[in-house]
Amino acid sequence: MSTRIGLQAHSFCEVHLPSQPSLHQPHPLPPPNMAPVPPGIRFLVSFNKVQWYRAFTFILTFLLYTSFHLSRKPISIVKSELHRNCSSLSEVQAPSGQPTLHSDVDCSWKPFDKSNYKQLLGAMDYSFLCAYAIGMYLSGIIGERLPIRWYLTVGMLTSGLFTCLFGLGYIYNIHSLGFYIFVQIANGLVQTTGWPSVVTCIGNWFGKGRRGLIMGLWNSHTSVGNILGSLIAGYWVSSNWGLSFIVPGLIIALMGLVCFLFLIEHPNDLKTIHAQNPVLCSNHKPKKTWKGMNGHKELYNYKGGKDQVCNAELLLPPDNGRVYVPVQQVVVVKSESEPSAISFMGALRIPGVIEFSLCLLFAKLVSYTFLFWLPLYITKTAHLDAKKAGNLSTLFDVGGIVGGILAGVISDKMGKRATTCAVMLFLAAPTLYGFSMISEFGLGPTIGMLVVCGGLVNGPYALITTAVSADLGTHKSLKGNARALSTVTAIIDGTGSVGAALGPLLAGLLSEGGWNRVFYMLMTADFIALLLLLRLVMKEMTHSKPLPSTAVELKEH
Repeated sequence: MSTRIGLQAHSFCEVHLPSQPSLHQPHPLPPPNMAPVPPGIRFLVSFNKVQWYRAFTFILTFLLYTSFHLSRKPISIVKSELHRNCSSLSEVQAPSGQPTLHSDVDCSWKPFDKSNYKQLLGAMDYSFLCAYAIGMYLSGIIGERLPIRWYLTVGMLTSGLFTCLFGLGYIYNIHSLGFYIFVQIANGLVQTTGWPSVVTCIGNWFGKGRRGLIMGLWNSHTSVGNILGSLIAGYWVSSNWGLSFIVPGLIIALMGLVCFLFLIEHPNDLKTIHAQNPVLCSNHKPKKTWKGMNGHKELYNYKGGKDQVCNAELLLPPDNGRVYVPVQQVVVVKSESEPSAISFMGALRIPGVIEFSLCLLFAKLVSYTFLFWLPLYITKTAHLDAKKAGNLSTLFDVGGIVGGILAGVISDKMGKRATTCAVMLFLAAPTLYGFSMISEFGLGPTIGMLVVCGGLVNGPYALITTAVSADLGTHKSLKGNARALSTVTAIIDGTGSVGAALGPLLAGLLSEGGWNRVFYMLMTADFIALLLLLRLVMKEMTHSKPLPSTAVELKEH
């Protein structure tokens, strides 16, 4: 919206607003029969409507994307149940009294009962993540051209459908590899609706001030979703692994309905509440008296309908007291052209997008290898059952929550996003090697190293996908075009998803020669991610000016 104001005269009007008690007057005491207002209530009422809407959007988008990760986690928990190692079981007595030795074929779920089960499980991971990576590039572009609330709702409902379909494979005794791969591909495509949508919403509501801290706290939904998904899937994995998928599928579908009912994409969308409910304006009786000093009976002369009058009333100064406002004629002119959605190549030309995208490719490779293979690794090395291994793997996500918040706080304080990521990547490589060695010495050392690895691995991943993406999506070169945020987010996360697809696939292939090869691959990926950020790190070191703390200019859309 652009507003053109023309002064008609230099006269002034005296505006009488309800008087405000003097600051020196003592607060009136409550009547004897009434208790004082609790401090918690005074704290709650101190926030205005915009702050309440902002907090509501923060919590809602947090829960929405928590359900996305909650529905992705079961496959990593169920892997050890799809192929159970029964060779160590002792002989059990058959009903006839004859001893029978159970083989792998007796225990495992076809078609994952063969010797190449790791490749088959890796193929399922790859089918999901490859579809996710390809779909992510398209999702951001589509999301900028459709209402985000509808787009996200449809994505969550269909994701719930395909997640439940995987679990129904157990209920209906389906043993076709093609069925499970099809479900994974379809689920990967529809899950791409989530990330660009929620990042765009949170970026619209929050400015650049303390964005690292806010995004670090908000991005913990990834780890919270992984933890809840592990606990839910682990509860049924040994008795009925189909429910390990069906329950998370129902949860994300339910959250899709919540999204449709409550999500507000942009602060400017609140204006439609008053535009679509003229009663709010017609019944609005402000307790203000208007007294013209030079015979002027009207303060403003509006060219427009009641909507403009209502919007102007909402913009009146909230402070009580006497205000002198110059008499003027206001002409509200709505700009004919709105910011157009940015092109794919235009987004790539934003400084830093390519470097951070390629860095995320290798950082996400490491993170998703842990996401999909850590429970199975714990099962094989620590000789724990699927439920205990799944519960233990949640410690990696606990470390991820701490690492994401620390990365955001440090980058806000220093004003250096790339440097913060580089330091954490530098420390992550030797930590991964230490985890591969210490995990052989029992649960105690393993627990400690899981938390440390989770923090160092997920810290850069969380920072790049949230605060960095929001910074680049609102870069000064875009001249305030907030519609670029979804495309930039999709490009960065889509490139990272290529690494997420390659990591679990390579882990399945390399683990045949021993788990040490997998950890060497992960350390190499961290080192490459560090090298890709060196140019930006040098640029930040030469320009020590901190990040601007001004809010993002929000255009009406």
